Amino acid sequence: MILVTGGTGLVGSHLLYHLSLENDKIKAIHRKNSDLRAVKNVFQYFSSDYEALFQKIEWIEADITDIISLEEAFKNVTEVYHSAALVSFNAKDYEAMEQINIDGTSNIVNFCIGNKVKKLCFVSSVATIEKSLTGKMMNEGDEWNAEKVSYGYALTKFAAEMEVWRASQEGVPIVIVNPGIILGAGFWHQGSGALFSKIEKGFSFYSEGVMGFVSVNDVVKVMLLLMKSDIVNERYILVAENSSFKNIFCQIAENLGKKPPSIKVTKLMSAIGWRLEKLKSVFTNIPATLTKHAAKSIHDKRYYSSEKVQKDLNFDFEAIPYTIKSVCELYKKEINK
Repeated sequence: MILVTGGTGLVGSHLLYHLSLENDKIKAIHRKNSDLRAVKNVFQYFSSDYEALFQKIEWIEADITDIISLEEAFKNVTEVYHSAALVSFNAKDYEAMEQINIDGTSNIVNFCIGNKVKKLCFVSSVATIEKSLTGKMMNEGDEWNAEKVSYGYALTKFAAEMEVWRASQEGVPIVIVNPGIILGAGFWHQGSGALFSKIEKGFSFYSEGVMGFVSVNDVVKVMLLLMKSDIVNERYILVAENSSFKNIFCQIAENLGKKPPSIKVTKLMSAIGWRLEKLKSVFTNIPATLTKHAAKSIHDKRYYSSEKVQKDLNFDFEAIPYTIKSVCELYKKEINK
């Protein structure tokens, strides 16, 4: 029996779809107020038989921070895909990220050990890969120095990885994937999905910072291949292309038939912007949409190498222009329903 955490998120929903094509029964955790319709909507993008496929999922109401609820979820489980996480660059969310990303992962690891799970796949992030000071391509061997990192998401995801490595020391075979920014259909108002909805509405700003991008389809495919392989106790960067935000935004705009962003965001503009957002949040009690870390990171130029996964799995990544075109087509169908 396969168990998926984070099944109501971008990676989790696409993973569940692919698993449903191959398996008669899958367990997935969801929290009490989560929207399962969003997951079914993802299924609907790719299959006319989406209802039957969706019915293969046994949804368990549980929380990875609640040990009691996890006991039911882990009954008869032999494989685990752990993709649940809280992604935030707001310092106010650090305590919540500690609970979900670190404590929640620790709970998953403990249950995997206690139930002698055959294999655990963990979805981490390139945020846990050390930033190169020389501009070279970063790979899995670059050592991570927590003293150089000041934002909570990276710290908590790195600590979560340490928990997963603990599982490997306790006899549970593990694999870890470290994706860049994941592009995929669904969840149009959060995460990378918001890029498509914002640009469709006329987003005018861009930066020339560089980051690694990857299709959600490739992330899921690699996870499935790793779980079926004899590979254990390894981690893999998943980046199809290192590209500037300007290039990505312009491609999205072109595929949506919108004007490309034309206002370059300078470092000074970013510095003023996050301070104004912080001031506004004090008076409105609404979380700032631009944080100090986000304002800085949009100007960083980071290059990641996926040579290891390409070599070990003989894997070819989907070209990012094709990914953007495909996602834009699904987005246009969504807004024209």
